[in-house]
Amino acid sequence: MANPLLQDGLATLVTFVLALSWLKLMDGLAYRGLLQQTLSRKLIHIGTGPLFILCWPLFSDQGGARYWAALVPLTFTAKFLAIGLGWLVDAAAVQSMTRNNQPQEILRGPLYYGVVMVICTVLFWRQSPLGILALMMMCGGDGLADIVGRRWGRHKLPFSPEKSWAGSTAMFVASVLFGWGALQLFSALGYGQLGGGPGQVAIAPLLLIAAVATLVEALPFKDIDNLTLPLTVLVLGQMVLPG
Repeated sequence: MANPLLQDGLATLVTFVLALSWLKLMDGLAYRGLLQQTLSRKLIHIGTGPLFILCWPLFSDQGGARYWAALVPLTFTAKFLAIGLGWLVDAAAVQSMTRNNQPQEILRGPLYYGVVMVICTVLFWRQSPLGILALMMMCGGDGLADIVGRRWGRHKLPFSPEKSWAGSTAMFVASVLFGWGALQLFSALGYGQLGGGPGQVAIAPLLLIAAVATLVEALPFKDIDNLTLPLTVLVLGQMVLPG
């Protein structure tokens, strides 16, 4: 598009509409009892980040494009903050994003999720694999770990009684697949590459990062995975990803 400002404005609108539609769909299904509360919460967790990242190629090549994109998660993060503090009443959002229908719960996992999305967008954007990988492992890996762990996690980890071998396996596999898929796409589009040539992704560092992220996710700490997991990916990625 000849006008980068118009392109970024339209891209922001499209991204916002898609993200809002996904959230409203999950909110509505959970509020009407058509979707289990725990499942709706994790489907929001799994779907929102990748949907947001897939919209990044819509933005221009201008330096300010990342700030336009960051407006989307920033808007939702501000809403989460308002709900958690009691400034805004949204029963459907509380139903779909909390464990115990307490608005204050949104000030933990969901709020951290939004803050991390804003930070990764502004600091790393699409030319760096770091932000993409951190978001994909936080969304896909951590989200599927919870779903699989709740359904098939009979055998618990010895150092973390609320986490299971099944959940950790799902975390590792989903982190690799979500991360590899996103990096492959952005590399092929020319937004940076992870080893090899254009369109190629080096698998060894990806496996290492996924393994360490899986260990971090398995630690027996509640409600901070959305902080510890992407931070681990960002720090380790700085050390092992090809420059």
